[in-house]
Amino acid sequence: MNTSKNPEVNNINPGTVISGKWNKHQYTILRELGSGATGTVYLARGNGTKVALKVSRDSLSITSEVNVLKHLSKVQGKKLGPSFIEMDDWNISQQSIPFYVMEYVQGDTLFSFMKQRKDEWFGIILIQLLGDLSDLHKAGWVFGDLKPDNLLISGPPPKIRWLDVGGTTMIGRAIKEYTEFFDRGFWGLGSRRADPSYDLFAVAMIIINFAYPSRFDKKEGGWEQLKRYIERDRWLRKYRNVLYKAINGKYQTAQDMKDDLLSYYSKTTSSVPTPKQPKQPKQPKNTHRPSNRHVHVRYQQKKIKKRRGALETVLIFLFMFAFYAIYLIGHM
Repeated sequence: MNTSKNPEVNNINPGTVISGKWNKHQYTILRELGSGATGTVYLARGNGTKVALKVSRDSLSITSEVNVLKHLSKVQGKKLGPSFIEMDDWNISQQSIPFYVMEYVQGDTLFSFMKQRKDEWFGIILIQLLGDLSDLHKAGWVFGDLKPDNLLISGPPPKIRWLDVGGTTMIGRAIKEYTEFFDRGFWGLGSRRADPSYDLFAVAMIIINFAYPSRFDKKEGGWEQLKRYIERDRWLRKYRNVLYKAINGKYQTAQDMKDDLLSYYSKTTSSVPTPKQPKQPKQPKNTHRPSNRHVHVRYQQKKIKKRRGALETVLIFLFMFAFYAIYLIGHM
């Protein structure tokens, strides 16, 4: 939704140079990255580096988002959102328009990233996302406008990053920005007051959106409609227990939802059967009594086979967990 009608904000042409009134830094606009209710974000170049620059008529929104970016940078030293660079004003047409500059995070959107990878990667990203949300909630904030478009996968190694922190809201306050499909209020399944379960509902809807890329329209809305779409899709049914709890606000913390997902993946990998050894052709019976040396050799061969089978089981288990075990150090 684009509510700003100011041409200086929404229609800055590539090549335009924005000069800061106070810090005197200059930024050349390259192209528009996105536009929302609080302003427009552009890709720009400043001091030889690509940056993201947000321009808005609403100075209060700009100040609020800058404060959010600063808080995110203090969450256990992690880079959850883009790094804040500076805030300034742009004088144009005898007017002063506020803007701020932040890190330009390069990577693929969540669903673009998944197009080239197996479904197991989606679980890895979900675990990362819930770990980061847990840290954000502990710091007293809710992301608010959580959706695939606001999630970027950078790397290597693949790391989830957040874009557009305009909807990030302090716990207890009214959600500032939201997208209807991912908003529990839209579905009649909760309020728009910021609390951890608000973000977790959005995570459940991201999982559903992955199964239904074009999404679906709200009809009667509510739990019954979402439940039907979950049960209709074979892949989604694997997540039904987690989805049911998240949609109905049963999770108190992101860590609880993360633990349930880890438990699900653990059960899935532990149920993988050990590959059967190919049948060996029957050997003719030896009428001669084997020597002690032959008995010892056969005993050693049986021990090796047992060890090999156990090793294969362990390797299968570790292989399934290796994807996220490597990238989740510090997030578990």
